[in-house]
Amino acid sequence: MFEIVPSIWIIKGKVIRLVKGDFTTEEVITHNPLEIAQQFEDHGIKRLHLVDLDGARKGSPVNYHVLETIAGYTNLKIDFTGGLSTDGDINKAFEYGAKSITVASQAAKNPDLFVSWIMSYGREKINLGADTNSKDYKIKIRGWEKATNLDIFDHIGYFYERGLKYVKSSDISRDGVMEGPNFEMYDAILKKFPDIKLVASGGVRNVDDMKRLYDMGLHGVIFGRAFYEGKISLTDLDQLILQTNS
Repeated sequence: MFEIVPSIWIIKGKVIRLVKGDFTTEEVITHNPLEIAQQFEDHGIKRLHLVDLDGARKGSPVNYHVLETIAGYTNLKIDFTGGLSTDGDINKAFEYGAKSITVASQAAKNPDLFVSWIMSYGREKINLGADTNSKDYKIKIRGWEKATNLDIFDHIGYFYERGLKYVKSSDISRDGVMEGPNFEMYDAILKKFPDIKLVASGGVRNVDDMKRLYDMGLHGVIFGRAFYEGKISLTDLDQLILQTNS
């Protein structure tokens, strides 16, 4: 199954969008994240990527109430991310309704702790967020505001050897500008780690980009801006779900 996953980014309870992760470009889409989530569910979407941007910047989740509301009023499988740093954060996310979590910053800062989470909570529930910039392919953390010296392939490889199953990867230079995903990077990741379940994020312009990622063998795609700007419609999603899951 190819997972088609809408992304909802939250700041102060509002759905927003950014360009290349730059917080100065913040634009509010709606004050009602539940309404958008329900729209997606009504059109066959099964999974949602919920990003707590306040939490990502702070280093601990802030918008649990949004997670709780969407989980309470939809059947969407929510992947929650943004500032998850402790076992307490993770347990709270699951208590509020997340089905899985994606961890980026803490995996980069404390890899052994992240490995312990894979073992404790299970490979199906713990995803690695491996976000980079094609200028240097170094991992970016803390809502993409902080650079590291970690090479993306080395970073994924460390956890791949220790049981990691799911990776969400973004080329942040493509995010929010709709210039197309970094197909070359995703192809290289799949060739190096053939058993990884790779989900692409960033740069998706249209359904054709999604189909190409599907044909390449990715596990899924996360999209946002293209939908909010009307480049991908709910009808498009209906058709794509039928094509990729037939």
